[in-house]
Amino acid sequence: MRRRLVIALTLLACAGTAQAARESVLKQVDLPHNYYWRELYIPQLTTGPDFASFTPDGDTLVYSMGGSLWRQRIDGDTAIELTHAPRAYDNQPEVARDGRSVVFTRHDGNGIELWRIDLATGREHALTSGGAVNVEPRLSPDGRQLAWVSTQGTGHFNLFIADIDANGLHHARPLLGERKTALDRYYYSAYDHAINPSWSPDGKALYYVSNPEIAWGTGDLWSVPVADPGKRSKLLSEETSWNAHPELNPDGRRLLYTSYHGRQWQQLWLTTSTGAAPLPLTFGEFDRRNARWSPDGKRIVYVDNQAGNTTLRVVTTLGGATTTVTPTHRQYKAPYARLVLDIVDEHGERTPARVAVLGNDGRAYAPDDAWMHADDGFDRSLQSAETHYFHCAPPCALDVPAGAVKLWVQHGFAYAPWRKTVNASAGHDTPVRAALVPQPLPAAFGHWISADLHIHMNYGGHYRNTPAHLAQQARAEDLDLAYDLVVNKEERIPDIASFRTDADPASLPRSLVLHGQEYHTSFWGHLGLLNLGDHYITPDFSAYRHTAMASPYPHNGVIADLAHAQGGLVGYVHPFDTLPDPAHDAVLSNELPADVINGKVDYIEVIGFSDHKATAQVWYRLLNLGFHLPTGSGTDAMANYASLRGPVGLNRVFLDTAGKRDAASAMAALKAGHGFASNGPLLGLLLDNAKPGDSVAPGKHHYRVALRSPVAVEHLELVHNGNVVKAFALGGDHHAFDAEGEIELDGGWLLLRAWNEGGDPQVLDIYPYATTNPVWLGDHVRAPSAPGDAAWFADWLTRTIEAASARDDYNTAEEKRATLDYLNQAREAYRAMTGHPTSTEPSRGTR
Repeated sequence: MRRRLVIALTLLACAGTAQAARESVLKQVDLPHNYYWRELYIPQLTTGPDFASFTPDGDTLVYSMGGSLWRQRIDGDTAIELTHAPRAYDNQPEVARDGRSVVFTRHDGNGIELWRIDLATGREHALTSGGAVNVEPRLSPDGRQLAWVSTQGTGHFNLFIADIDANGLHHARPLLGERKTALDRYYYSAYDHAINPSWSPDGKALYYVSNPEIAWGTGDLWSVPVADPGKRSKLLSEETSWNAHPELNPDGRRLLYTSYHGRQWQQLWLTTSTGAAPLPLTFGEFDRRNARWSPDGKRIVYVDNQAGNTTLRVVTTLGGATTTVTPTHRQYKAPYARLVLDIVDEHGERTPARVAVLGNDGRAYAPDDAWMHADDGFDRSLQSAETHYFHCAPPCALDVPAGAVKLWVQHGFAYAPWRKTVNASAGHDTPVRAALVPQPLPAAFGHWISADLHIHMNYGGHYRNTPAHLAQQARAEDLDLAYDLVVNKEERIPDIASFRTDADPASLPRSLVLHGQEYHTSFWGHLGLLNLGDHYITPDFSAYRHTAMASPYPHNGVIADLAHAQGGLVGYVHPFDTLPDPAHDAVLSNELPADVINGKVDYIEVIGFSDHKATAQVWYRLLNLGFHLPTGSGTDAMANYASLRGPVGLNRVFLDTAGKRDAASAMAALKAGHGFASNGPLLGLLLDNAKPGDSVAPGKHHYRVALRSPVAVEHLELVHNGNVVKAFALGGDHHAFDAEGEIELDGGWLLLRAWNEGGDPQVLDIYPYATTNPVWLGDHVRAPSAPGDAAWFADWLTRTIEAASARDDYNTAEEKRATLDYLNQAREAYRAMTGHPTSTEPSRGTR
């Protein structure tokens, strides 16, 4: 898992090939793994509610929804829009104790600032500036101080406090300051954070979450006297997940917070101001979060995802009577129109698809019940904010501001993108029909089904996904096979109840849902385990420092054997963000070379949540050594996220199954290398009559290539043994190309690849890239560079052995011995390929 960025909705009508500089959405935040903290902590644009705050009478709520703030009585059905900023989204309202104003967050595509609105006049003004990320504003009971979390000055999430009056904030300052841990944290910054603040009823203390000397999770529940921050104290140890939001009841005794506490889903829990043993207040196989007490302490407002999307509810603390706050009627601040979108394929049949809609206010829109998704980055020279989109099962109706509306419809890779700007008239329905045009590869190159081999159905996000909904997501993306890899999210495994060894019965005829496993060890590299025929492999992770599962054993070779014993396929997933450098990398512990030479690996995600070009360079070296290692492809999409690295099917492998659509045929084609991987371009390659995965004799051959792409392609190349032997000059719009000719080839392998130098705003990935599997030139023929490649992998394994030897947390001496023996045997096998098997010093082969 790693990086990314997005499409310019401001250029929805263009299909240009400009070099895009994709950056993360909130690049000023200096924390690793932004796809986690952004989804789990940062407020998101959702069509349903996200955060809510009671007014002083306790009968009305101010809440965020669709990028605006809304006011609604709990017993009413009409929501009144309070804010609507062009090209910005508002969230996290905090109603003042006198009910006259609301402090909130506003994300304008750069930073997130704090704003305040006067409810009587509607006047808005900014409380912070400077482009930091400012979130979670909380007013003191007397209204004279504001606490919040900011990255100002450090890039880390720190607790801030300031005085506040009619003129704004004064004497803003960090309350606790920076502290660096002595632990090695993988998912979290080396610097402690302080998040989720709330005030004690007397205004003297703040409750919050922090992680001093905590390796996993966002930390424990703490309190701190505002007047003496040096006397902070821990209340309760928990493995929280960004949104515990501890808050004392107005009586000062019961502390409400959100936790999964040994379960798979987050619910509401109660402890005390002194951290007594917690007990659950609510139950269910879905998430409840963002909870707040009513002013009298008798009710709690929260957001849940029981129905899939987010829903606002109010529950009585005594009795549990629950009211759903539904905005049946909406009063907008500006004139609105109704857009009705229909989508049809080449046969005139209605077809689900991915849709992006941009109003004339520069904001994204979706139907009220749609899951709004956001890409995880964008090119700031092309757009003011990241792309938002939803999946439409037509017809789809949505409210949009009256005026020009830009639409983008995409249905997989084999259809051309559809774009149009329409004028929506206030108070009227505007029908729009999107007719999709296919652009398939010629049938001579194969009969394809497409598969995303790496999806996480649920992973702690805003929504609650199901196999039936995942199948609908796949269908909208024209994806034939969606492989849900069940995996841990720290302590929990959210989709463990869905794991099964056969196809999910919720599958659709054109979109099959399967369940596999991702094995987590960030020391050795992550594995995808497909087609497991008997059971889920536990434990699901190893080498988790500072836990009972800290031992690096079992290493990946052991797990591969366990998977193969069930008839499974084993792949290395999201392998490399940069090309490994055995000579200079500070640590190199990835086990891939050892597992490949020992026959443990069935595929590698050349195109996945990593850098495709860097991964391909490693792949080429393995191919040069004669290893018939096919490429797979997987998005690593957290499919229940509002802000996701996706959508599902973004990275996929096209498998030539001769028209068969069952899982067994797909897995056979994957293992045989019959196909290509892509994030957009479709590729066809024939060498004489041989397709990728086949073998031909070295010599003179007739080649035929084809390209069909929804985006413009800059480079189309034949690659022989890692070197470009034919670069094709693409004409026209660079979307389609056909060529054939003669080529003389000695042994090794040949493949076809398409790629761009930089990002394209139409591909929600770092850059367009596609590659076929190789056609093999002879049986087990190594490339001329094989000795140097073998030396490079031997050097790599020398560094891996160093890293494995340095670990002091094996459970037994036998675990360490078995691990080092396995790695040493693999290194000696590579050294044998160099022609210098007795070498004692690692060679420094370069290429």
